[in-house]
This record gives sequence, structure tokens and C-alpha cells, in this order.
Amino acid sequence: MTATQMQTQYVDVLIIGAGLSGIGAAVHLKDKCPDKSFAIMEQQSELGGTWALFKYPGIRSDSDMYTLGYNFKPWTNPKAIADGPAILKYITETVEEFDLAGDIHYNAKMVSANWDSARALWAAVFSDGREIECNFLFMCSGYYSYDSGHAPDFPGRDSFEGEIVHPQQWNAAIDYDDKTVVVIGSGATSVTLVPSLAQTAKHVTML
Repeated sequence: MTATQMQTQYVDVLIIGAGLSGIGAAVHLKDKCPDKSFAIMEQQSELGGTWALFKYPGIRSDSDMYTLGYNFKPWTNPKAIADGPAILKYITETVEEFDLAGDIHYNAKMVSANWDSARALWAAVFSDGREIECNFLFMCSGYYSYDSGHAPDFPGRDSFEGEIVHPQQWNAAIDYDDKTVVVIGSGATSVTLVPSLAQTAKHVTML
């Protein structure tokens, strides 16, 4: 079916994002409001949100998972400040245990959402051409720009002969072994990156 052939769909609740929040919302909805229909829309090609997008060395939560995790599926891993792969596994297990796989639609980025006061409905349009109306629009999309991370411009960037990498675009092909590395920033990402990079890099400086 082409985008132009798609008909407008309706669900009671439309959940935007298949990360930790979106999957949790879906489980609570199935439990508390079993008579309500819903769909989960995810712009990436896989579930997990933050924990699927970011793959840089040392990625972990900066809150303990005993409180960040679900009350209906307590975190049992003894490592409370968990790494990214462990959190992604936790989310994936939740989808399997609560039979949510069929409710998730991938590669579907919401491009607009308009409220129709006369009909008391949200009308959402997605990048795959899908149009969905709902009574409740549940935004579980996080606060990152998934298209590109924040990259401030600074003099000399274009003439720098080394490699410049944003953590959001990190991939397994990046080689930092025995290299001199500068990490710009001192936030949560930096304090997880630096110890991991320092294990094999020649020298690491946090700027």
C-alpha cells in the first residue's frame, strides 16, 4: 500500500516513542484501560529510544534502575547504575512479556499533530504517510533530536585534520586505540566516555 492509498486510522491513545517511557505507558494502558485501543509510533528502526540510539563506549544510566525501572517489572540486575545494553535488554524483555511487538510501528516519525476542537480529536501525520486520529496523544519521545545531536561551531573546525565524532553518531568502526583524544564537555555523557576511552587511548583530555 502506498502512502497515498493509506486511510486515516483511529486509536484511543497514540503513544509517540518506543523507549523506556513509551513501552511503560503501553503496559499500564493495557492493564488499567483494557478496552482502549492504542498504537506505539517509533521513528527509529528498532525499539529502545535512547538506549538503542546511543552506542558510545561506557554508555550507562545516570539514575539507578531500581527507581527508574518499571513497578510491574522490578529491576533485578545487581548493577543499579546500568549500562546501555542491559537497559535495552530490559525494554526488549518487557515488550516480549507483555506482547507489545504487534503494537509498535517503526520508521514512523511524527511530522505534525493538530487538535480538532470540533471533533475533540488529535490528527497526527507520520513520515511513512500514515495518518492517525486519537483522543489522547501521549508524548514519550524524550528530549533528544534524533536527526542530529547538538554540535556548536567553533573556529578551526573545518581545518582540523583529525576525526571529529559526536557521541550520537558513534559506531563500531571508530578507532581510538593509542590516539590522543579530547572530549568537549563535562556532563553525563563525558563522565561515562572518558574512563572507557582511557583504557586504550594514548591520552584523554576532558575540556
